[in-house]
Amino acid sequence: MEGEHPHEEKQTETACCASQCPKDGEERQGQGAMLWSIQEAVERQTMQIGASACGATAVVDVLQALGIIVAPETADRCVRTCLRRNEAPLPDYLFSRSEAGATHAQLIAGAEQASGGRVLGRHFPLHPRRRVRLVPWLAQWIQKGAVPVATMNMQLAVPEGEEVPDAWHHQLIFGVGPDTVYMTNPLDVVSEREVHQRLCSESVLLIRREDVLLRLTADAPLSSLSDDQSDPRWKALDVEGQLRQMIREEDHDDEDQFRMSHVVIPAAYSSVAMAVRLLVIGSGGREHTLAWKLAQSPHIQQVLVAPGNAGTANCGKISNSEVSVSNHSILAQFCKEHSVGLVVVGPEVPLAAGMVDDLQAAGVPCFGPSAKAAQLEASKSFSKAFMDRHGIPTANWCSFTDPQEACSYIRTASFPALVVKASGLAAGKGVIVAKDQEEACQAVLDIMKDKTFGSAGETVVVEELLEGEEVSCLCFSDGCSVSPMPPAQDHKRLQDGDLGPNTGGMGAYCPTPQVSQELLQQIRETVLQKTVDGMKEEGTPYVGVLYAGLMLTKQGLKVLEFNCRFGDPECQVLMPLLKSDLYEVLQSTLEGKLASSPPEWHQDRSAVTVVMASPGYPGSYKKGVAITGLSQVEETGVQVFHAGTSLKEGGVVSSGGRVLTVTAVRSSLEMALHAANRGVAAVGFPGAVYRSDIGHRGIAHLTQHRGLTYKDSGVDIAAGNRLVDMIKPFAKATSRSGCNAELGGFAGLFDLKAAGFIDPILVSGTDGVGTKLTIAQACQQHSTLGQDLVAMCVNDVLAQGAEPLFFLDYFSCGRLDVGVASAVIRGVAEACGLAGCALLGGETAEMPGVYGPGEYDLAGFCVGAVERGALLPRLGDICEGDLLIGVASSGVHSNGFSLVRKVLERAGVTYSSPAPFGKPGQTVGEVLLTPTKIYSRLLLPILRSGAIKAYAHITGGGLLENIPRVLPQELSVDLDASRWIIPPVFSWLQEEGGLCEEEMGRTFNCGLGAVLVVAFPDAQSVLRKLQAHEDAWIVGSLAHKQPGAEPVVIRNLKHSLRLGPSPCVVDLGPMQNGASQGDSSSTVPRKRTRVGVLISGTGTNLQALMEQTKRTSSSAEIVVVISNQPGVLGLKRASLAGIQTRVVDHKLYGSRAEFDGTIDHVLEEFDVEVVCLAGFMRILTGSFVRKWNGKLLNIHPSLLPSFKGVNAQKQALQAGARVSGCTVHFVAEEVDAGAIIAQEAVPVLMNDTEESLSDRIREAEHRAFPAALELVAGGGVRLGDDGRIIWNPNAQG
Repeated sequence: MEGEHPHEEKQTETACCASQCPKDGEERQGQGAMLWSIQEAVERQTMQIGASACGATAVVDVLQALGIIVAPETADRCVRTCLRRNEAPLPDYLFSRSEAGATHAQLIAGAEQASGGRVLGRHFPLHPRRRVRLVPWLAQWIQKGAVPVATMNMQLAVPEGEEVPDAWHHQLIFGVGPDTVYMTNPLDVVSEREVHQRLCSESVLLIRREDVLLRLTADAPLSSLSDDQSDPRWKALDVEGQLRQMIREEDHDDEDQFRMSHVVIPAAYSSVAMAVRLLVIGSGGREHTLAWKLAQSPHIQQVLVAPGNAGTANCGKISNSEVSVSNHSILAQFCKEHSVGLVVVGPEVPLAAGMVDDLQAAGVPCFGPSAKAAQLEASKSFSKAFMDRHGIPTANWCSFTDPQEACSYIRTASFPALVVKASGLAAGKGVIVAKDQEEACQAVLDIMKDKTFGSAGETVVVEELLEGEEVSCLCFSDGCSVSPMPPAQDHKRLQDGDLGPNTGGMGAYCPTPQVSQELLQQIRETVLQKTVDGMKEEGTPYVGVLYAGLMLTKQGLKVLEFNCRFGDPECQVLMPLLKSDLYEVLQSTLEGKLASSPPEWHQDRSAVTVVMASPGYPGSYKKGVAITGLSQVEETGVQVFHAGTSLKEGGVVSSGGRVLTVTAVRSSLEMALHAANRGVAAVGFPGAVYRSDIGHRGIAHLTQHRGLTYKDSGVDIAAGNRLVDMIKPFAKATSRSGCNAELGGFAGLFDLKAAGFIDPILVSGTDGVGTKLTIAQACQQHSTLGQDLVAMCVNDVLAQGAEPLFFLDYFSCGRLDVGVASAVIRGVAEACGLAGCALLGGETAEMPGVYGPGEYDLAGFCVGAVERGALLPRLGDICEGDLLIGVASSGVHSNGFSLVRKVLERAGVTYSSPAPFGKPGQTVGEVLLTPTKIYSRLLLPILRSGAIKAYAHITGGGLLENIPRVLPQELSVDLDASRWIIPPVFSWLQEEGGLCEEEMGRTFNCGLGAVLVVAFPDAQSVLRKLQAHEDAWIVGSLAHKQPGAEPVVIRNLKHSLRLGPSPCVVDLGPMQNGASQGDSSSTVPRKRTRVGVLISGTGTNLQALMEQTKRTSSSAEIVVVISNQPGVLGLKRASLAGIQTRVVDHKLYGSRAEFDGTIDHVLEEFDVEVVCLAGFMRILTGSFVRKWNGKLLNIHPSLLPSFKGVNAQKQALQAGARVSGCTVHFVAEEVDAGAIIAQEAVPVLMNDTEESLSDRIREAEHRAFPAALELVAGGGVRLGDDGRIIWNPNAQG
């Protein structure tokens, strides 16, 4: 099988391998289903598969059943099928020209890629293996509401070159539920005996809807068939009868009797009709919102938008259409040719132009009012007169076609006639609210004489200026009944505080708390229902969405205007709150069923949308401005609806005045506004104009009309409780001996006796992370701060020789963001796990007014314990001539960031700039936020050995101030900076900031996170133990301090900073301070290659490797041993040798990929450079092998390339070979085919048995494997790009 690599010290695997499976026709007594991949089935059970639809077409079918339309070519590319055996022509009804045969992984990945990530699949193999009768198994899924799609079996043994009958093309079974795609191979779920029975023409189980209809009516095109379930052609299928037959199968008791039921079920035929293709007319944010909501319906196959925008271009079910929307005849023909089941008209202009009338006359269903009904919006004079006729409350008004008469009315009216409206359609901008009569008259002249709004201003309406709260109340109307939507409020003015010019709308929120349920009922009865009744009475039934703009005055509610469609931006807050299926609501409206099927809305939720407009709007503005960051914004739970956008060279650019609307839905209006504003701030749109106070009137109303709560003061207890619930599992995972790390009590408890202490001294430490916080907050990267906090406290406690036992954190902020806080505290918990201490408790303090938006602070507190006799530093033992060992830092750690930020400011570098230091592709912020190293697990075993006299944590104060803290006053420190690697960030800071050597040494760690004091004889032993896990160097020594001398001298610091990092082997030579030296122990040994060993059993090869790496001359150091079996002897061998062990039990993982991923994570945790497979009895995936290419070694019990695979010794004896042996090779994706590193021959004796030969080969393995490891670790051998061995005769090893 592809990507599988068995690696055995001795083949004892009991799993059923291909070579162990019974031959065709053999019985498998007492065993269940065989788990075969599709590829195995092809190779073992058939001679060929024809040009089938088991690859791309299966994906097309399943996505179509979910309402996601993809081109067959796209599915072909995504699935990458590869097993086509002949060139037989495809039946006409098959869409795909794919080659046949695809593995589960290909199909799952193909479906995910083809759907743009909206369909995620997972293959669930059957464990334990069991027999499953296929028909009852399918019946169970059908009972649960799954829809079977595209399923037929393949034929057994088709002669070469012969076309495979179409009845056997489909090979997979798909079940499509509301949110899930189920898929399996019939070969996965039946016994071998049943496989042979079903691989014949009797095994057609389920076929696609298109197949059924074409068979029933071969002369009728598919598009002409009715989708109505009462259609006799559907009844002929007897779907219900066949379902009952399947369900009866479920109760059959005879396991050995297999029924050959023919079951034919249409693909998309369940409890709902066939999926529909829709067309939405328009190009704004409203139309994007409608398309977005409609695409969520399971009834919808595809949503076309004409002309659309960048947001509706190829987005899952949604795509744009170039059909002309101005020519209604062409539009109607397009709808017929493309089977458009419904047209939804967004803007007012096509409604007023009679689009609904023309399409419906042509037989195309269309949602929206007729042209006559749309006069309610298209003509304000008609609308006002209509309201007067039907007693609908509105402002005093009069319409004019003569500007002089209009101005005379303005000056003489008994009320403030200061509202001037263009009677026709003006894109929502044709209303001027004047501050006085002169401005009102000027507005009349601008509209009527200067044609500000074109022909829309041939008639003007002059209205009374009303004072009060303006709200928008929309409803669905089926011509008789109305169903109100939650009330919303638009914000017409351009700027915060309702200042600036009038616009088409700069934002909206919903629901408006100003409108009570009683008032909404009044609006329904006196405005909405009255309007629909009036239109019906006048012979113009109103069907569609009716929008009433209202003013809530002291005299009662008044209608300002009617619109005949969804508002923009009101639609952007209404649709996210609609709980019902929008398509079903539209159908109920068109069918006159609103009274019996009213839509449902989400309760206790608020929505806010903020419009982002082009600079200059509502006047002239620039187009083509690039917009970035949209996908990142939506990842925060905020929805971005496009309005004036288009695609250019693969990117999104502005193409209109109102460009984007950013919508957030939250549990409160304040939270929704905050989330929407954060989303706006994250969009990359230079010069964008937007408001930050959308919903301010609603928030003020809520504040004024309710009693104060603790939350009103800025403290959200509920959010705090949610945070505690989220972090409880993180804390619990840190439990250790002595405590259980359960949060929720008043205080945490720790049992020192249970932790194994006899005569302990408690050690405490507290710290924060300084101004590194500001960088994390600016970069929105919070998860690494937890490790910084824990490290700063734990490393301090460690300096006393103490084991860290438990930790407490303190998180303070102005306003609690649960997501941010949980990310930080999760990082704290994970770091506690690294440090070996329990997260025993903490405090979250919400302090409004103390911190700015998005700001927070951290503090930590750690308690450790040390036996009285092991307390550090041992001042009485420290003496002149002792050596200093430095342990590498990860970078700046958590000190000196105020200076770092100042240097960045001087250099003109931002956190998002490419880092002039660090790894390629990293930003400055990413490098600076590298977490502080935690040294407890590394140093505790060495501290307990007694070899360490003192340990200095290099924290605030740098090298100059921290090392003297652990030394007697009479001693001084001599450091040589050329003896350790200084990370590039320090060189850059020194150069850009012009920092002197003293400033560098007093502020930063300069690459050393810890400095240890050891006696000269112990230095090399300690150094080797450290270097097995971490970079470490002998960096200096101690001398008697002369009067007036500095306590710490750092030589070569400036020179080393200038040179940058250069790992070098240096001879300590005579110390400048007069320390004694020896020969070999005075040199820094070269860094040894870090090796991880994977085992499954006794670990005899492991033992040979360990014995080799113990030698001082070895180039390798085993840093971790990983077993997939708990409790095996190999783990004990490693533990006795002082090597870290891990168990990754394969039985706990659902897939090989998850299992391999965990092993890979452990290897990375220990910074492993080379992996040895020493009797590892699991199969590694191809991705794992590729990642570790050239670093993965295996030993095989034969002289490869002879006798590959399992039972190599048996193969050698059966072949009569006179020589066998062992081979150490690099692992390649093909089994036992990697480049050979070393071999050792073993003669085959005349009386050899398999066991005796295996024993002698194993002895050879114990010599060859260590030798090969030395060659690789020492650089003597490496794998070239072409897969061949490259030898380096000059390598040390």
